[in-house]
Amino acid sequence: MRKWGFFGHERINRIATFTLPPEMFGFYKEHIEYLTEHAVDPDKRRYAVEGEAQRHYIDIDHYLHYGEDPFKIVPRRWEDAVAKFTEDTLQAYGIVPWHILAMKYKLQRAFETKNVDLILKYSADIGHYIGDAHVPLHTTENYNGQMTGQKGIHGLWESRLVEINAENYDYFIGKVKYIKNLNDYIWDIVEESNHAVDSVLRIEREVTRDFPSDRKYSFERRGNSTVSVYSREFSDEYHRRMNGMVERRLRDAILAVGSIWYTAWVDAGQPDLSGLQNIPPSAELLEEMRELDAHYHNDTHKGRICE
Repeated sequence: MRKWGFFGHERINRIATFTLPPEMFGFYKEHIEYLTEHAVDPDKRRYAVEGEAQRHYIDIDHYLHYGEDPFKIVPRRWEDAVAKFTEDTLQAYGIVPWHILAMKYKLQRAFETKNVDLILKYSADIGHYIGDAHVPLHTTENYNGQMTGQKGIHGLWESRLVEINAENYDYFIGKVKYIKNLNDYIWDIVEESNHAVDSVLRIEREVTRDFPSDRKYSFERRGNSTVSVYSREFSDEYHRRMNGMVERRLRDAILAVGSIWYTAWVDAGQPDLSGLQNIPPSAELLEEMRELDAHYHNDTHKGRICE
């Protein structure tokens, strides 16, 4: 399951760099290619690390019982949630909001110690997880429409539609803001995403109902292969009927990434980054990334898959 597709994640991290204040921009701009390329490392890590998959989502509707609001049932504080449901249960149904908070503290510590490798690694990673939290289908057990006869909707919503329409989106987003209560901020993102799940599924059903079945899919060349994809015509109609939803979530993700980078830097005491921007990633970090690529190309995916 590739959240926002590789293309979307790379774009989120890249554009988030331009939301930063001057004190941070020089460092991030110097390393923008690393932050862009490695925006997808957490997805690659799913081929190497057991327990990585659940960091990308939360099936919040698992906790829905008797018509109650799951966001009132699940405690926002990790310790309280563990006490109520056990850590095994939380891990089984996804931990993305809590993991983002943990990653923020890692990034903050990297700023405090002026560790270039860790600033880059955690900045790229946290951008990925924040992007995931903005995807509606990352907040439901029906993450790929497999429970409603809509298998494939995951890739349609976050990959196909973005790749087709990204060049037409408005990326004038404004500047970052400091987040006082980061835990609530993250949970509000997840709740906003979850509130869109019904529309994501309903609108796809309606377009499918109104569309000739022989025009829903088409074939495209991808590298050396010919693959079946949702047709451009079907994708365009689905995108149109959602009335800007994909663009809004992408834009919100970009600003959230920049704001959380900024918040980690402020909470670290606003260290001077000017002396770090010309320091390249170490040979050790680059070797770690090469090993991760090897796992991605050669190993078996661990955790859920959306196709």
